[in-house]
Amino acid sequence: VQFVESGGGLAQAGGSLRLSCAASGFTFRIYAMTWFRQVPGKERELVASISSTGGITNYADSVKGRFTVSRDNAENTLYLQMNSLKPEDTAVYYCQAWDSIEAVLIAPPLGSWGRGTQVTVSS
Repeated sequence: VQFVESGGGLAQAGGSLRLSCAASGFTFRIYAMTWFRQVPGKERELVASISSTGGITNYADSVKGRFTVSRDNAENTLYLQMNSLKPEDTAVYYCQAWDSIEAVLIAPPLGSWGRGTQVTVSS
């Protein structure tokens, strides 16, 4: 199981970024997927979840209405469109797979965490 996150970078407040997560080593289309973020000294935070078919999505209150999670099961890729960025969105962003959207944070994740992609938002 491998996750390779990309698309991070430096953005100004109010700007946008689109993150991608290339997944491999498992049957991507049958797993729920998630985006997490982490800042130094803090625990990893769940940002968004999406069911295996993409029909169900959930968001942290802090990003609701600004971020959109999506997936392309044909390309084994997960996306996070981030709009109206705020300085508090600055973090390393990671993707992860779970048996189901109900299992997120309850059951163990499918694989090890990738390297993540750094997002920095300047004010």
